[in-house]
Amino acid sequence: MLYLGCPVWANPQWKNLIFNSKLQPSDFLANYSRYFNSVEGNTSFYADPSAQTVTRWAEQSSENFLFTLKVPKRLSHQFQQFQAEELQLWLNLIAPLTNKLALVHLQLPAFFSPQNLSWLKQMLSSLCSSFAVAVEVRHPVFFDKAEHEITLNRLLRDFDAERVIFDSRALFSVPATNAALLDAQRKKPYLPVHAVALTKQPMLRFVGTDDMAVNQHYYQPWLGKVRQWLDEGKTPFCFFHSPDNLTAPVLARQFVMDLGIEHPILAPWAQDQTQLSLL
Repeated sequence: MLYLGCPVWANPQWKNLIFNSKLQPSDFLANYSRYFNSVEGNTSFYADPSAQTVTRWAEQSSENFLFTLKVPKRLSHQFQQFQAEELQLWLNLIAPLTNKLALVHLQLPAFFSPQNLSWLKQMLSSLCSSFAVAVEVRHPVFFDKAEHEITLNRLLRDFDAERVIFDSRALFSVPATNAALLDAQRKKPYLPVHAVALTKQPMLRFVGTDDMAVNQHYYQPWLGKVRQWLDEGKTPFCFFHSPDNLTAPVLARQFVMDLGIEHPILAPWAQDQTQLSLL
């Protein structure tokens, strides 16, 4: 199974695209999960949801929907001391999602270096005892195809943790001609792309532009890689971004169309139904 998603599920700009124009925000997740079977879950990086909200997420998403959730920034960006109690409180908070939580996403900042690997080992020891984990690194030294990358990958394998693949080549291949592009290029990292799958659940984050031809050029190699993963019995998680995420659903859908497999994302969207009604 290919799990496909966007960075968020609650985007009001998707009305008349995948959502009906009259859809209420409280119904966004239920409708999003009709087409997408996963989501990146970025909101947990910035703020903790309430316990009631977590329960509501589990109830509102479709039966086969799987979340990924980011470890809060306050925990993932503090290496001076391992915050065991704070981490456990967060794990307890998201526990109601256990049956629908595919991966806990530990996104580390660019200043996380090989000197911090002992801290990472403590984090993985706690996280991996409860959930499957995917780790995203941004320090260039972890892409050296030598000592530092080998050491990191070995540590992740020891905990059966995945390494997130981040591909922003399409985003940085075009000039920043508008505010959304400028903002995206300022915030997103631009790093080497290593197609690594350390577990049965490889995770790809693809950051595109609003130009579909450019996106198709840069995601072309991923079509073969995703097919390979599926043939090997793996369960890939692929998440698609665009500069303001307005066209992220369209990008994800085009990827599946080019991949040539059946997927819920190919079911008619609100936009499709509106166009048919005008014929």
